Amino acid sequence: MATDMDVKGCIAQMETGEQDAALTALQSYNAEMNHCFTFSKEDERDRELLGGLVVGFLNRELQPSCQLACLETVRILTRDKHCLEPFISRSAMTTLARYAGIAVVTAAHSQPLEGQEGEDGEEEPAAEVPSEEGKEASPPSENADQEVIVESLKSISNILLHNETGQAVAADLQLIKGVAERLKQCHDPTWIHEVRFFDLRITFLLTALRMEVRAQLVQELHGLSLLGNQLDATLGVCWPDTLETARAGSEDVPPEQLPPLSRQQTELAMEILKILFNITFDTTRRKVDEEEAAEYRHLGAILRHCLMSRADGEERTEEFHSHTVHLLGNLPLLCLDVLLIPKVQHGSVEYMGVNMDAVSMLLQFMEKTLDRGHKLKETLLPSLTLLTESARVHRETRKFLRSKVLPPLRDVKNRPEVGSALRNKLVRIMTCIDTDVKDCAAEFLFVLCKESVSRFIKYTGYGNAAGLLAARGLLRGGRDSGIYSEDEESDTEEYREAKAHINPVTGVVEEEQPNPMEGMTEQQKELEAMKLVYMFEKLSRNNLIQPMQLGMDGKMSEMSPENLHEMAHNPLFQPEEPARSDSEDEAE
Repeated sequence: MATDMDVKGCIAQMETGEQDAALTALQSYNAEMNHCFTFSKEDERDRELLGGLVVGFLNRELQPSCQLACLETVRILTRDKHCLEPFISRSAMTTLARYAGIAVVTAAHSQPLEGQEGEDGEEEPAAEVPSEEGKEASPPSENADQEVIVESLKSISNILLHNETGQAVAADLQLIKGVAERLKQCHDPTWIHEVRFFDLRITFLLTALRMEVRAQLVQELHGLSLLGNQLDATLGVCWPDTLETARAGSEDVPPEQLPPLSRQQTELAMEILKILFNITFDTTRRKVDEEEAAEYRHLGAILRHCLMSRADGEERTEEFHSHTVHLLGNLPLLCLDVLLIPKVQHGSVEYMGVNMDAVSMLLQFMEKTLDRGHKLKETLLPSLTLLTESARVHRETRKFLRSKVLPPLRDVKNRPEVGSALRNKLVRIMTCIDTDVKDCAAEFLFVLCKESVSRFIKYTGYGNAAGLLAARGLLRGGRDSGIYSEDEESDTEEYREAKAHINPVTGVVEEEQPNPMEGMTEQQKELEAMKLVYMFEKLSRNNLIQPMQLGMDGKMSEMSPENLHEMAHNPLFQPEEPARSDSEDEAE
């Protein structure tokens, strides 16, 4: 790590104003600090002073090597979130954006900038901005040195990551417009990988952190088609038919035989997927028009291609598929039919004449995350929710998933939550302590049962099903309001033979237990029942439990102390001797 003296020495050389002296000092500082990501608090003020001097230098006409050294220093200094003051002003951000090739010029403010044009020698090409456009990106030819562009982009990325003022200034300077202009050149091989990656990283940060930028990218800059084309170009997608994709040059090769995507392709694709997630996360909560639906279906076809593609390594593939699944969950439900559109080919997973490759891949991905058991809310819910909603609106998907998850029931000796089948795993998490996870698992199985209470209990047991049924007001049985086609029941011979002996609460055949009330008179039975009521009443009065009762609407409701008191003092039964605890409670 550079010492306080190193920073002071660098400042002294910068203050001379000599390019050669500054270049030597900065190159030495950069070499020493290149891999430094933690900074001492003692020389914060010196680093801020150095940052201000470097930005001042960048506003002069510099030789290319000095430009690069200055920007490398800015990139290093912007790693420290406590020393960003020199870089978050409007003028400093404009300077960095200019070197990055993403600066825009406001026609209304072009006059005050004229004095700077001659000094900087950089702004002239952007001066001819059509008044009706308001703002326009600086031409990429303004700075052809891509190393300089990359260093500038990295610095802006650091600022956006660490500083709210910097985020606001970047949004105000309309940097998203400059980035969008370069993103349009996605088929241009001129741009190196790092330029493309950090263009996308800046877009991701701006759309994640600034709501107005998100809206601007979607509405004004047509972000959905812009980023869809970017993803298309990155993955090398060709279109043999409407909404059918293939890898360019390998149209006849089955997906499983294609080589994995390169590391660079995967990196770019994941950044694009994250940006698309940011700008589409509210899609399922609003109606989309016909034109938007066509765009989403086109995007859905590319996402299917992502789902069927492999990255370099299993871990990277899962990460890539995870981003894909998150984004698929944002698509309007009726657009998810694009997952089923490709024709059935040799080696495809086929069901009812439909290509189920994508649905099968989603199911495998969901089971992998379930088996891993780590952060289920973040990892499992997106795929489980996507499968649930797909099954709800697409009959073929539901029937295929049911055949895989809830095949005809044969095992009636083990509880539904016991075993290694996917059904067993899902039933186990129906009692998970995370409410969102258990509700989602229950909802998925309930939809596969066509929201039939009796079928749901058959596969999960009443005890496991009670939470969802209580929430839906279905504890009395029946069916929810979903609209499903009629299926024939598929009870196996084993299930039919054991059905009469299955305990509906546990969902399995249990050994017969002796009846604890055998030999009791009706009066004795009533006495035991009323003792139980007294116990409930006491626990309720001490606020240890909240007794509930099942209403006529099938929903649970709280029992008031008056209800319990009435039951405990039922005129049909008067206890011979009040319980001591009740007397004590009354005395209190």
